[in-house]
Amino acid sequence: MRHLMSPLDLTVEELDNILNLANDIELHPEKYAHACEGKKLATLFYEPSTRTRLSHEAAMLNLGGSVLGFSSADSCSASKGESVSDTIRMVSCYADICAMRHPKEGAPMVACRHSSIPVINAGDGGHQHPTQTLTDLLTIRSLKGRLDNLKIGLCGDLKFGRTVHSLIHALVRYTGIEFVLISPEELRLPGYMREDVLEKHNVPYKEVVRMEEALPELDILYMTRVQKERFFNEEDYVRMKDFYILDAKKMELANEDMLVLHPLPRVNEIAVEVDKDPRAAYFKQVQYGVYVRMALILTLLEIDVK
Repeated sequence: MRHLMSPLDLTVEELDNILNLANDIELHPEKYAHACEGKKLATLFYEPSTRTRLSHEAAMLNLGGSVLGFSSADSCSASKGESVSDTIRMVSCYADICAMRHPKEGAPMVACRHSSIPVINAGDGGHQHPTQTLTDLLTIRSLKGRLDNLKIGLCGDLKFGRTVHSLIHALVRYTGIEFVLISPEELRLPGYMREDVLEKHNVPYKEVVRMEEALPELDILYMTRVQKERFFNEEDYVRMKDFYILDAKKMELANEDMLVLHPLPRVNEIAVEVDKDPRAAYFKQVQYGVYVRMALILTLLEIDVK
C-alpha cells in the first residue's frame, strides 16, 4: 500500500506514468467511467477548500466511485478533541482511500502511519501540496509539450506557498530548469528551499522584486496569492496583499507563448481582464486537476484499466 505525502514519493518514471494515464483519461473518459465502482473516497478537510476537495470528489465520481467526508474541523470530531491518528483509524473502516487537508505541517504523515488505506496529502500548512503539483506538471506538459528546458517565474508568496514548494521539489529533477523567484523581501523563498533543494541540485535561480523585470524572459509565470491565513497579524497581510497585480499592460511585456498558471483561488493578483488572454491557463489547470487526481486514485488503489 502506498501513500502520497510529497511529489518526491514518486520517481520521475512514476510521475510520467501518472501524467500519461491522466492524458488517456482526458481522451477516453468513457473507458474509466466504472473503474472504481464499489470504492469510496473519504475527504478529510480540516481547513476550507473549494478546488482541491471538489476535484478529488469529482475524480472519484467520474470513476464510478462514491465519496464521504467533512469540509472543516468544526464539522468533525476534531472539535471534540479527537486526534488525527484516531480519526484515520476510524475512516479506514469506512473508505478505501482518503484525501486529507490540514493546517498543521505533517498531519497527513501522522495519518498515513496509522492508516490501513492509502492517504493523499491534499495540503498541509505551508509544507506540501503534491496533487496540485501533479496538476501543474500535467498542465505544463500538455500545453508546452515538455517538462524540461523551461524558465519558470514563481511570483508572490514564496515563503508560505506550499504549492510553490511542492512544484520546486518536482521540477528540479528535470533537465534545463531555471527559476526566477519574484517576491518582496518579507515573502522570499525560505533558505532551506534555496540551499537544500535549488543549490543542492545545481538549479540556476535568481531573486527579483519587480515582476516587470522578469516577464520578458519567462516560459511560465506561476502566480500565487498572499495567504491571509498564514499571517500572524492583519497589518503585515494588508501591506503585502496587493504587492503584485498582473494586468493586461504587464502581459504586453511577456513572450507570446508564455503561460500564466495559478493554483487558485485568486484575490487581486491577476486582473480579470487577463482571463481572456490566450496565455491565461489557470482555468484549464482546474480541469487538468480532475484528470490527474483520477489517475492518482487509480494508481494508489492499483486498479489497472485495460
